[in-house]
Amino acid sequence: MVVRQAIRWGLRHGMIRRAVEQRVKAGDPTARLMVDPAVIADPFGHYDELRTRGALVDNGIVLNTARHDVATAILRSPDCGVVGGPSGRAPAALRALVRAGGRGPLGPVTPPSMLSVDAPDHTRYRKLVTRAFSAKAVAALRSRTEEIAAGLLDDMHGPHADLIDDYAALLPATVIAEMLGAPVEMRRQFLEWGAGGALSLDAGLSWSEFRRSESDLTALSEWMHGHFEHIRRNPGDNILSALVHAHSAEGRLTDDELTSIAMLLLAAGFETTVNLIGNGTALLTEHPDQLARLQEDPSLWPRAVDEVLRLDSPVQRTGRIALRDTTVAGAPLRTGQVVVIMLGGANRDPAVFGDPERFDVGRANAGDHIAFSSGIHYCLGAGLARMEGEVGLRALFDRFPGLTPTAPPHRRPTRVLRGYDAMPVRLTPATVDA
Repeated sequence: MVVRQAIRWGLRHGMIRRAVEQRVKAGDPTARLMVDPAVIADPFGHYDELRTRGALVDNGIVLNTARHDVATAILRSPDCGVVGGPSGRAPAALRALVRAGGRGPLGPVTPPSMLSVDAPDHTRYRKLVTRAFSAKAVAALRSRTEEIAAGLLDDMHGPHADLIDDYAALLPATVIAEMLGAPVEMRRQFLEWGAGGALSLDAGLSWSEFRRSESDLTALSEWMHGHFEHIRRNPGDNILSALVHAHSAEGRLTDDELTSIAMLLLAAGFETTVNLIGNGTALLTEHPDQLARLQEDPSLWPRAVDEVLRLDSPVQRTGRIALRDTTVAGAPLRTGQVVVIMLGGANRDPAVFGDPERFDVGRANAGDHIAFSSGIHYCLGAGLARMEGEVGLRALFDRFPGLTPTAPPHRRPTRVLRGYDAMPVRLTPATVDA
């Protein structure tokens, strides 16, 4: 087992790390975005440099773009698919590496994950769950989300707290657990497994990161299988029950498909929003003038959430592979070429967003960001994340308008996902007029 795991790491990550380190020595800024902790913590200058170098920049390994028009066109193009999709669409070398390493645990970047397959499978999976994330369904969840936020804030007696551990993580984890019919009392365990799963989104993991990721994904998968048996004995009116029914009664899902979709919904249901609330809190405490605008005009909150998503995108990058020779946004692509799309860079493209480094909660076109991707893989839970971000941030600053950091917040070590894993704060409650 350990030997095969070592082979998987070496072929899927070790070789990539070596190639990237060589590119770093050659002075390639895109390579530093993968391995340099300082650059990972503050990548925006490198995105600017990448954007000035052209629409698509070849670093000898993959193509890269930080331009909004090119990124959007590729994400929407029928000539481009997800990396790691059907084996016939992946580069031959990549297919060989996967076979040699053997099968590891199901994860978000391996088929049949919705993140790793295109139509028709992606369409089939999405139809099974899309109703639960519709605008109507999300609107119906708002009052319950407000109740959960209020309860968590009640538990933050202060005067000190960790904003991430005590609030930003627990709010979306509770909401998605209730939606799916998963036990809410396990939410901290889900968060721990989710953190390990989030590592698997990055390429070039260290050996210890890879082992932690596979261990957490295996544990989550094993728990899911046991929970499916519980659901079969105790069906309910929730998403997981519907998926188990589609698998057992209708035969519309294989075992792997059922497990993969369920794991992705659970983990993705909180990962983006944890980062959104944490990033938004940091920005609002750093820009008290913008917080004051929101306190004076609460109708700006939805736009403010989009501005947080634009300026400090919870998902910084994604990838696509050319399925055939094509031209996208004037840029030629050859079959099999992989493009890394810097979402965080595209969302600061001055061609779309004036004064893109400025945090402006009233920015008129803040919603033009692509933080939730675009095209057929547009985030299924985008509406839910926006609602939770708005409810969570507004409730936090209504309750503690003088909230202030007591130490620098700590960034997560991940590259694809950008957020904080610790944010020490002092809670200053709102004063009540006599």
